[in-house]
Amino acid sequence: MNDKPWVVTVDGPAGAGKSTLARLLAAKLGYLYLDTGAMYRAVAWAALQRGIGPEDDEAVAKLLHDLEVSLVPGKDGRCRVQVDGKDVTAQLRSPEVTRTVPLFAQIPAVREALMGWQRSWGERGGVVVDGRDMGTHVFPWAQRKFFVTASPQERARRRFRQLRRQGFAVTFDQVLREVLERDHQDETRALAPLEAASDAIWVDTTGVKVQETIRRMWSYFPRHVPRGAVGGRRP
Repeated sequence: MNDKPWVVTVDGPAGAGKSTLARLLAAKLGYLYLDTGAMYRAVAWAALQRGIGPEDDEAVAKLLHDLEVSLVPGKDGRCRVQVDGKDVTAQLRSPEVTRTVPLFAQIPAVREALMGWQRSWGERGGVVVDGRDMGTHVFPWAQRKFFVTASPQERARRRFRQLRRQGFAVTFDQVLREVLERDHQDETRALAPLEAASDAIWVDTTGVKVQETIRRMWSYFPRHVPRGAVGGRRP
């Protein structure tokens, strides 16, 4: 029997709850939770800070060469994001970053660089990763894959509440439009579009409590799934 800890992927559209579910699964398994969406947001945030647009291929390539993005596991299982040694976690969910991150995410150089970073975290196993193409492109060999979804209205409500708690002046209609626009961008982009892996387990979180969803997802793991101890491990 292979006792190497697994790679578990949790893909899905924005606001479906995949980050919360991935973090809770990682805690149950003793694995590292890897928030790949935060990595893309970090690149978008850093580019915006430097006045770099997604159309400037040369400047984006130089940014990727010089940029240092670190994910630091916290005691609560959440990843803190550092850019060049500075904690920018709280700044990555702003409406401006949310609007521009899909544009940066579809740049081949960005996806190639981040795929390398992500695989360096997962090569030894013992990780639960969430994103949009983890089970299809980054970790197609993952031992367990989930595709988490919810209705656009449900996802917009969650995003709206989150933004209001953070002090952003947004309306529900505005957030719903952005959710639908992000879905379209993710599903129609030429490079690694959002789609479920053929062997992914579908999980609909609309109107379902988190713990109930976790129980369902946990039922797809064998009794003796290899566990891990993440500690402060880095790639």
